[in-house]
Amino acid sequence: MPDQNHLLAALDTVPDPLTGQGLAASGRASAVRLEGARADVIVDVAGLAPPDRKTLDAAVRAVLLAVPGVAEARVLLTAEKPSRRIVAIASGKGGVGKSTVAANIAVALARMGRKVGLVDADIYGPSQPRLFDAHDRPDAKDKIMFPVPTRWGVPILSMGQLIEPGKAIAWRGPMAAGALSQLVDAHWGDTELLILDLPPGTGDVQLTMIQKHRPVGAIIVSTPQDLALIDATRAIDLFFKADIPIIGLIENMSGYACPHCGEISDPFGQGGAETEAQALGLPFLGRIPLARAIRTASDAGTPPAFGDDADAQPFHAIARALDAWLNPSPSPVF
Repeated sequence: MPDQNHLLAALDTVPDPLTGQGLAASGRASAVRLEGARADVIVDVAGLAPPDRKTLDAAVRAVLLAVPGVAEARVLLTAEKPSRRIVAIASGKGGVGKSTVAANIAVALARMGRKVGLVDADIYGPSQPRLFDAHDRPDAKDKIMFPVPTRWGVPILSMGQLIEPGKAIAWRGPMAAGALSQLVDAHWGDTELLILDLPPGTGDVQLTMIQKHRPVGAIIVSTPQDLALIDATRAIDLFFKADIPIIGLIENMSGYACPHCGEISDPFGQGGAETEAQALGLPFLGRIPLARAIRTASDAGTPPAFGDDADAQPFHAIARALDAWLNPSPSPVF
């Protein structure tokens, strides 16, 4: 009967495409296991072009099946890297449209060609499955989940995909934080950036997620009204205390254009988030109007940012600002 050593020896007959070493010796093959007549292995394909990945996959399967006693080979290709970055989207209170903003920033980044995924960490009110029309339960291997692909180019994971619709999650902080960490630590493949849609507020779940997963920065979403801005300031303070940079503030539901006469009204006030950003010395990333089209498209699971019309433009502008923050151009040398 074969054992793990037989599998490792077989894998070392396949050269690493980048180093020439055997796959086991180079560390490109990991989690090698034998269950009965089935061999399992995870192969890191980071840095390899798609044709090379396909060739490597076939070679690994061939050498494993050539081991006497192995009848089945399961090969998981992953390009996940520890350097994958996380950006948190947060708010001090609920009802400010944070999840809609997070979804559309992710879609706008994907349209720019960025490899982006989204984690719906709003455990008590998960809305991303509805916003992306992605309700399928995620697959898993060895208790590690795979994100659910969407037709908008953004794979997502959400507690809303794991529970029955309408069912409450009555979990205390540690249990909730542990469940959410499984979403972040999933098989995200070659995803380079994760958008983390945090729960509203500044409690234990938020703090645990920030401390454990260390976002490279945070975006704060608020409406223009004073009450929302007070809570947004608390969220900013949470990130300051955790030493997480604030990328900027977004003013959502800012101005409403009457569909009949075109007159602009401001049911929640105007300019409050920009004024607050200036007072705190933080960047202001832009305004998103209170638009019926954004609401109807979101309810239908069609992120407005996937289009190019006026409703999409604020999200595209914010995504460009975020991308510039993440990938600053080098300063010219004179």
